[in-house]
Amino acid sequence: MNQSDNTTSDSPIKSICVFCGSSTGSDPEYTHAARALGALMGKKGITLVYGGSNIGLMRSIADACLQEGGRVIGVMPKGLIEKEVAYTVLKEFHVVDTMSIRKEKMAQLADAFIAMPGGIGTLDEIFEVMSWNQLEIIDKPIALLNTKGYYTHLVQFLDYTVSQKFVRPEHRGNLLVNEDPEALIGALLSFRQQKVSSKWIDDLKADTAGMMK
Repeated sequence: MNQSDNTTSDSPIKSICVFCGSSTGSDPEYTHAARALGALMGKKGITLVYGGSNIGLMRSIADACLQEGGRVIGVMPKGLIEKEVAYTVLKEFHVVDTMSIRKEKMAQLADAFIAMPGGIGTLDEIFEVMSWNQLEIIDKPIALLNTKGYYTHLVQFLDYTVSQKFVRPEHRGNLLVNEDPEALIGALLSFRQQKVSSKWIDDLKADTAGMMK
């Protein structure tokens, strides 16, 4: 590894969990982006934590990271392994009982999160991590790799939830968004979470009490 590639030496982020689809999607750009992100993580010495699959974008990012000498950790529940979608070439692989435990295990292993294009499972993972950060269960940054504008409408919706006062601006602001893999990783490595006043739940209680009068 070149010294210039070792960008994690002064950063608390040594590993990133990447959520992404078990499908390749409708555009080759999704696969290109997955491979670019995986290769970049391998070159920078950032461990890839992912769902352990041998198909779709999940396979692409794992292969690219491995090809650059990177470390890859897979996490998969037994039920999916029985469907023969586990990437058995991985040297580090955690077998868990359920999808919920899988998310918890990936969160334990990762210092940050990136979501690439994906389906219902990926969306579930994005929002679970966002809610954990909001409730201060964890304190780890999350980002969207917005390839081909895949998440643009979701980001617009999240901005709308802020305008309607269902999501605090600080919680929305802790979600990073960029279409360029290198810029996104750079943002994660330098990011510091926006902290919300410890009174925010008390404020919600007061607002609710006011509405009940």
